[in-house]
Amino acid sequence: MSIQTPARSADLRDTLRQMLAVLQEERHALAGLDLDMIMGCASSKTDLCGTLADVDHALVDEECRGLLEAARRLNEANRKVRNLIAANVSARLDALTGSAPLYRANAQVHRLRTA
Repeated sequence: MSIQTPARSADLRDTLRQMLAVLQEERHALAGLDLDMIMGCASSKTDLCGTLADVDHALVDEECRGLLEAARRLNEANRKVRNLIAANVSARLDALTGSAPLYRANAQVHRLRTA
């Protein structure tokens, strides 16, 4: 697949709409735990990021900024879902092995005190 940099604002908007569609597809794949679809989305996102890599900032108009913000929000939501799934898997594996986790990003446990 050849990667072409968008030459016009209309091309950039089309690429950003494609990215939004892939991010929506990824959201559905994560919800269904469809690994094949998740991997396909990852590949598509990589290709689209390559297309967007060298975009001239002059092409980013108001509509493009809106599409970029929507893509940013959706990507962040998908990232949080991926992290929740990974944390759930880690917790289940730890419970099955009966061992303490090897790594914790936040090792300090916060507990609520009851009065």
